[in-house]
Amino acid sequence: QVQLVESGGGLVQAGGSLRLSCAASGRTFSSVAMGWFRQVPGKERDFLAAIIVNGGNTFYADSVKARFTVSRDNAKDTVYLQMDILKPEDTAVYYCAADRFGSSRHRSVAGYDYFGQGTQVTVSS
Repeated sequence: QVQLVESGGGLVQAGGSLRLSCAASGRTFSSVAMGWFRQVPGKERDFLAAIIVNGGNTFYADSVKARFTVSRDNAKDTVYLQMDILKPEDTAVYYCAADRFGSSRHRSVAGYDYFGQGTQVTVSS
């Protein structure tokens, strides 16, 4: 059983920063890529960023690439999302995801095999 556990969400003022973490666990966990998504009620889950576990190539949504940075610590099986210059419209539940089989569909929900339970990020104006 693979588990992804996000942490680091919370309430922050506009212009502030948060760093989300996603810890992966499981008996034989390995992944090709890890991604971050977010979702607000009534809307689809939107892609934010992804990172190739071996190699470190990164991918970003245009809406966040100037403000968000994805990174990983392979020794800890942990992926991070550094979010800077946060805006009220960044308020959402943030999810990490794991692509175990190399789908290459890094920007799509369908490209991932596992999702975490999500962590709430609220940005006040």
